[in-house]
Amino acid sequence: MEIPILKGITIIFALSVVVLFIFHRLRIPAVVGFLLTGILAGPHGFKLVNEVHQVEMLAEIGIVLLLFTIGIEFSFNELLQIRKSVLMGGSLQVVLTSVAAFGISAFLGYPLEKALFIGFLISLSSTAIVLRLFQERAELDSPHGRATLGILIFQDFAIVPMILFTPLLSGQAGNLGNSLIELVAKGLLIVILVIVNAKWIVPYILYQAARTRNREIFLLSIVVICLAVAWLTSSVGLSLALGAFLAGLIISESDYSHQALGSVLPFRDVFTSFFFVSIGMLLDIAYLLQQPLLVAAAVIGVMLLKTIMGGFTALLMGFPIRSMILTGFALSQVGEFSFILSRSGVEYGLLTGGNYQLFLAVSILTMAGSPFVLAIAHRAADLTVRLPLSERIISGKEYSRREVTDDLKNHLVILGFGINGRNVARAAAAASIPYMVIEMNPDTVRDERKNDEPIYYGDATHEAVLQHANIKEAKVAVVAISDPVATRRIIEVIRRLNKDLCIIVRTRYVQELEELFELGANEVIPEEFETSVEIFTRVLNKYLVPRTEIERFISEVRSDTYEMFRSYSRRPVILSELKLQMPDFEIATFRIYGDSKAAGKNLQQIELRKKYGVTMLAIGREGKFKANPHGQARVLSGDVAVIAGPREKVARVAELFSEE
Repeated sequence: MEIPILKGITIIFALSVVVLFIFHRLRIPAVVGFLLTGILAGPHGFKLVNEVHQVEMLAEIGIVLLLFTIGIEFSFNELLQIRKSVLMGGSLQVVLTSVAAFGISAFLGYPLEKALFIGFLISLSSTAIVLRLFQERAELDSPHGRATLGILIFQDFAIVPMILFTPLLSGQAGNLGNSLIELVAKGLLIVILVIVNAKWIVPYILYQAARTRNREIFLLSIVVICLAVAWLTSSVGLSLALGAFLAGLIISESDYSHQALGSVLPFRDVFTSFFFVSIGMLLDIAYLLQQPLLVAAAVIGVMLLKTIMGGFTALLMGFPIRSMILTGFALSQVGEFSFILSRSGVEYGLLTGGNYQLFLAVSILTMAGSPFVLAIAHRAADLTVRLPLSERIISGKEYSRREVTDDLKNHLVILGFGINGRNVARAAAAASIPYMVIEMNPDTVRDERKNDEPIYYGDATHEAVLQHANIKEAKVAVVAISDPVATRRIIEVIRRLNKDLCIIVRTRYVQELEELFELGANEVIPEEFETSVEIFTRVLNKYLVPRTEIERFISEVRSDTYEMFRSYSRRPVILSELKLQMPDFEIATFRIYGDSKAAGKNLQQIELRKKYGVTMLAIGREGKFKANPHGQARVLSGDVAVIAGPREKVARVAELFSEE
């Protein structure tokens, strides 16, 4: 018996594999590939799949799991670290964009309630696409990356009140008061539900499930909690998506959130793909071909509006103009949560007919264009900072003109005050090396100044900021920021200002080595390979390779710009005549038990070398070790014996110290 939905699922997955493979080669996010898959396979494309309704049902599960995992990841502790970007930046961006879109829509003739709903739709950006692109470009920890992340988190949370508010927008004016009371009552009910479940019910259920050590029971408990809360909110007139988010939020406050997230993620990825595919199926290609100018104008208008509002938000938060531009470009697309909200709009009659198709076309095209928009964002930022603007606009409202004394010479300039920058500053202070720090996070600058840290706010890609740091008289500059594009720009500017300065750069990826050297860096430290060097150093230590040879090996690896690690050839690499010393030699520790053969005897009586061919290197007693014990030294119950010798003989001596 043929099952139509099974045929549709097979076609969707098969076509997705082909499209995603091509998109992977082109470095276009998978979300865009799923959208294109839906367009090609849907009723407006090649009509390969006709079971659109069944696909939409699977998409509903994807929406539930997507919001469920967002809720699990919503941690208040992590939120506090970027609280300014989340609370201030997110609220400003959502409000400003919604108001601007509302005003434009009302001017174009839309009713006020529909204009406000359009403002809600346009205010949201794509968390999935932006974070994926930032991770690939190693910009998530950059100033604009942190600002964008905070705004996106707020948007993910703002979808909840927007969903709650949607039925109110579609109601009649006469029912406004009752609707508002009902909305507040449901909100209070939800708050009580979250508190009670988060504090008592769910932790107890998950604890009992975890005690069984049965993965199936734990997974099913997670699924039941998710679907039960989603069904409960749906039964009182709210959305499944809202319930799923609340279920995730409840679990996030328990001790089992990480395991719950790991258990659900594979299912989320599969079902969420159906969500994006189903969105692509809804796009009417005929409408796109009939109204190309309208769609193009709407796409350009939406991206310009969102870029301006996002950038203006970053400017109000005090970020320099470079971060302002990059943040605005990053938020320029319509997001996946707008699709969720649009379904509520269709259900309540706020989005109908051609307007819905226009929204779908604009959303999908802006999402598809995001990788290309972000690719040109840095060029736009570089061009803008070269304009004759005031230093306060270029460097942000926290720009400081505190002058550096002329006596500060041969000093160290640290660019970036993250983990690496802090460690360098700490080492410089311990060694009495004069230094100063330039950092782009205004909150970090303000906090560290209270600790008398010589730190200044500024964007080091600008000559004026580097001159403020007296870079011409400095001896060493350490570039320890997470923005690879800004890193290259900083090296170029520093080298132009001081040709003799030693520039040490931290980078994450080895493919940037040659370019950074060409720009003028003296030393480039790639995190990827330095981690490998440290790991292999410890491996060599375990094989008892002499320390001098290990140090010579490390020196040769670094001097050859890590060519040993960069080569994918399996041919042996000859470095410093490196050889393993005594590969069959082993050092082991044994606990002395009270009834063992060795307990209470001295080393002469035990005759380790004569009978077993091993050597006692040390005896540990009460947390202290005595090295090279003499023949009269006794081993007592509870001692730890450190034994060295050939591997097979060390294994045989274990019977001497074990319980009889």
